[in-house]
Amino acid sequence: MNFQLRFLGGAESVTGSRHLLEFNHSKVLIDCGLYQERDLQNRNWEDFGVDPAGLDAVLLTHAHLDHCGLLPKFVKEGFRGKIYCTEATAELAKIVLADAGKIQEEDAEFKRKRHKKANYTPPRPVEPLYTVQDAEACFPLFAPVAFEQVIPIGPDMKVSFHPGGHILGASIIRVALTLNGEKRTLLFTGDLGRIGKPILKNPAVFEQADYILVESTYGDRQHTTVEDTKEQLCRAVSDTFSAGGNIVVPSFSIERSQEVLYYMNELLMEDRIPHIMTFLDSPMAVKVTEVFKKHPELYDANMARLVVQNGSPFSFRGLKLVQSTAESKAINHIKGTIMIIAGSGMCTGGRIKHHLVNNITRPESTVLFVGYQAAGTLGRTILDSKSGDEVRILGQTYPIRARIIKVSGFSAHADREEMLTWLGSIKSAPRKVFVVHGEKEAAHSFKAFLTEKTGWNVMVPQYQDIIKID
Repeated sequence: MNFQLRFLGGAESVTGSRHLLEFNHSKVLIDCGLYQERDLQNRNWEDFGVDPAGLDAVLLTHAHLDHCGLLPKFVKEGFRGKIYCTEATAELAKIVLADAGKIQEEDAEFKRKRHKKANYTPPRPVEPLYTVQDAEACFPLFAPVAFEQVIPIGPDMKVSFHPGGHILGASIIRVALTLNGEKRTLLFTGDLGRIGKPILKNPAVFEQADYILVESTYGDRQHTTVEDTKEQLCRAVSDTFSAGGNIVVPSFSIERSQEVLYYMNELLMEDRIPHIMTFLDSPMAVKVTEVFKKHPELYDANMARLVVQNGSPFSFRGLKLVQSTAESKAINHIKGTIMIIAGSGMCTGGRIKHHLVNNITRPESTVLFVGYQAAGTLGRTILDSKSGDEVRILGQTYPIRARIIKVSGFSAHADREEMLTWLGSIKSAPRKVFVVHGEKEAAHSFKAFLTEKTGWNVMVPQYQDIIKID
């Protein structure tokens, strides 16, 4: 009897999520994420550690790049099975992957030009990890399913998707197995959403599970409240307006950008901030916002009521949706205070780097972080720096003069108390809990916290660990 888990990514790291479940003759991969930390990005180029052609299916929790971003490479190397996920996740993942392929191509071309200008010959040719065409090759393999729908995969294995509350379409995946006539249940949280956050419904809860893979992005801390988040955003906008600078917001195109718009709309309706122009400078975020509008069935009660009473919070007066590169460049010539929301959320690529170049040396401007910054990313480097420290962006070095602010309450990840509350719905102790998708310190901190609070059998797997289970 072959029953094991292999941790091919997202183990003692907060990106690159990949977990392989092998049961009898069935093999399924839960998530296929891209590494975004600088010191781990080489793993994106390495062998998967499993033959893609030998897998039955990929189960996708949600459409963030660190959970779906290596699918084009996986398909290019032979995977031909189905990619099961919710309808909203499929729609968003297609946007994300096409955009990622485009950025991979553009970044490779930009690097080649920079090398040529510096008369530098790299040890190997600079090529994109994958292209737009590679990304599009994944699309026919997506197999959208409804929440709660039961999907048989191989003998004695059934899977279902349940609301995860993290981003639009995000899921907690439940895998039900029959082992020697006995039932076994596994839960994969993906990125677990927060209770009471705006826009989406709360995460589903479960009374029983034998094995749980739980994320730990914020396993060592607690978030601020919704009101604190609004107040911090209000103060950042007002203070920067008074100083005469810009507010630059590195933001994930899915959920975070829409949540910033949601709060900006509320603050404007309440007349608590100056009525500045707000630019959503991300073609992908613009497309994602349209997907949000298509799925009102996923909204929570407050969001549904807001839409009925006041219209979409994603189209308030003063909001400009930027598509072309020319429009993006023109933003730099606008006088007076503006807000620029652009990707990527961890400043690893895309238009945000150009806006940082134009604002990071200006003491009157603010760089406002509204999402998690993984260790080794440009965003984390900026966040951990002091005024006057230098940072390298697009091949050039700049002193940090802008105000750097982090608003943790925007996070779409549950913190340690919220994860404990979610796990508290389990009525009897699981056989084992695996703490994944968190930096080493956060993961081990959450393991200790969870062990103390519950007495459960908890472990933090390491990269490429193979754990036999029964």
